[in-house]
Amino acid sequence: MDVKKDEPRSEPGFVSLLTQLYKALNRRATEELLGMRFKPYMTLGYIRDHPGTTQQELESALLMDANTVVLILNELEAAQFSMRRRDPHDRRRHIVELTASGRRALERADKARESLEDEVLSALSPEERRTVRKLLERVLESLHSEARV
Repeated sequence: MDVKKDEPRSEPGFVSLLTQLYKALNRRATEELLGMRFKPYMTLGYIRDHPGTTQQELESALLMDANTVVLILNELEAAQFSMRRRDPHDRRRHIVELTASGRRALERADKARESLEDEVLSALSPEERRTVRKLLERVLESLHSEARV
């Protein structure tokens, strides 16, 4: 008798499911699709949605280390999608701003992302999509709260 066949299979854990989803999305959210790599895309979106944001705020909000943020900002500036300027009230800080070409690139990438989300979430009803989004937002808010402590 094969004991393995009779044993109940354990369900994959939450982290495993999220990791699989992340990998599937990462494969689909290509530079060709978005017009840029995914992390710079996320960074531009945050800059757009939070005018006057600083490098340090990007680190916290995107859960990235300082070196990664600097590398991404260098990449965005080289593409002329963003620019850094000294904060006039605190010369030690840099404020990050979106350029006009960065705004246009982000709008194109947003359309591609929406299309990708529709594809990935096609099995869910509009109500289920809203529920998943709300739950993910709560989990992320909890992680951000922990990071601030």
